[in-house]
Amino acid sequence: MIIILAGGKSSRMGKEKPILKIAGKPMFFWIYEQAEKVDDVLIALSKNTPKTKGFCIKEGISFVETSGKGYIHDIQELLKEFGPFISVSADVPFVKASDFWLIKKAFDGKTSLTGVLPLSLVPKDLNPVVYKGYAIVGLNAVAEEGEEFFELSNPLLALNVNTPEELKLAEKISKILGYG
Repeated sequence: MIIILAGGKSSRMGKEKPILKIAGKPMFFWIYEQAEKVDDVLIALSKNTPKTKGFCIKEGISFVETSGKGYIHDIQELLKEFGPFISVSADVPFVKASDFWLIKKAFDGKTSLTGVLPLSLVPKDLNPVVYKGYAIVGLNAVAEEGEEFFELSNPLLALNVNTPEELKLAEKISKILGYG
């Protein structure tokens, strides 16, 4: 199962991020379309994302509501309810079905996998979270035990849309890629 995490407060953006549009579609919907090519998909919402919930209801997209107390707490809730799963943040609009396939194939259901990119693949205009020499991306496999880095190769995974400037950049990239 793939769970799209779409329940955050969007404090840096100041707006409900999952439904912000890129190339005419809500950002999370680009992710959903790729994820559903690979596995069953569920959207994790909270009280912080009522418009995203409305979109899911309108479009018949399956969702679950979390407490919205924070990323780690919500992940723990989802793990308790569904067991091991693949997670992706609703603000990583350029994740591809092939990225999901790679992490799904490597996931044994026991050890968590944290999606990372070698810094050499990160486009120069982006400022991702860096840990132990890698850019941390919003695609992971969640399990009960341990954690390992899982190296991905899609450089656009480094774009996590958290600010209005990053949303503008995502819109420019979507035009280059022919979205819409």
